[in-house]
Amino acid sequence: MRNLKSAAIALAALALSVAPFAAAKAQDFPSRNVTMIVPFAAGGPTDTVARLIAESMSRSLGQQVVVENVGGAGGTRGAGQVAKAAPDGYTILLHHIGQATSATLYRKLPYNVLTDFEEVGLVTDVPMTMIGKSTLEPKDAAALIAYVKEKKDGVIYGNAGVGSASHLCGMLFMSAIGTPMTTVPYQGTGPAMNDLVGGQIDLMCDQTTNTTGQIKAGKVKAYGVTTPNRLKSLPDIPTFKEGALPGFEIAVWHGLYAPKGTPKVTIDKLNAALLTALQDPKVIARFADLGTEPVALERATPEVHEKFLAAEVAKWKPVIEQAGVFAD
Repeated sequence: MRNLKSAAIALAALALSVAPFAAAKAQDFPSRNVTMIVPFAAGGPTDTVARLIAESMSRSLGQQVVVENVGGAGGTRGAGQVAKAAPDGYTILLHHIGQATSATLYRKLPYNVLTDFEEVGLVTDVPMTMIGKSTLEPKDAAALIAYVKEKKDGVIYGNAGVGSASHLCGMLFMSAIGTPMTTVPYQGTGPAMNDLVGGQIDLMCDQTTNTTGQIKAGKVKAYGVTTPNRLKSLPDIPTFKEGALPGFEIAVWHGLYAPKGTPKVTIDKLNAALLTALQDPKVIARFADLGTEPVALERATPEVHEKFLAAEVAKWKPVIEQAGVFAD
């Protein structure tokens, strides 16, 4: 008993001695490079957002924020890596709406979306566009809907993989028109877009950060945007409300995360750098080129992000369950 008591006292003393050291380390953050994990392949829309934010945050933090692409499993591989990383702020995650949908979509998710991360702040809401190969017959959204209903699984819809934004958009579109298409999942947005431009697939719905350039270059045919109002960057493309499909609206938000247990002082420093990035004229201008803009600063706080994520998990749960689309 005496030995157990002595051991307990020793452990308590050790904890007390380590606490000031940990606090000091957090105060010194960052003293080396920070790794920003993007859970998708390089060159995709989320990667584009991450690199713009990382460049600005590097200047604010005084250390390089290095983007590392850890793709696979619909974004869950990269997210899982961050969930298991040391909670010191040196490994962070830039993820999109898939952070919320994965909670229902994956039966064996190796982490808890709501309890294994510290939210740093929301970054941007990216509209989406439904695009087709340049030779696709329908001329507008109403004609496209009629065409899909007629051809059904004769229409080939490509996406960036299970759990990707393009997968979610396609799932909602098929649900909204009550008609299935043949779905081809790719290993990332880049390969899917290449096949769409090349005419191997018929349709794709993806973020404006990835589609705006292709639309303006005339390499694909745009059928509609998934926002209530037309976009400043693509003013000639109608909304789906105009195109006979009211209520078909989806925006792909992006958020920044750190592992659970990351000290508040570290989260605050990361958030301050994020807020600076969202006001950076270069970031704002580049986002505008891509058809999006930073979120309002009041939405970019850890507290708002935490509540928003929980609401998004609850919002998408019945949609995914009704569709019956799950992944292991």
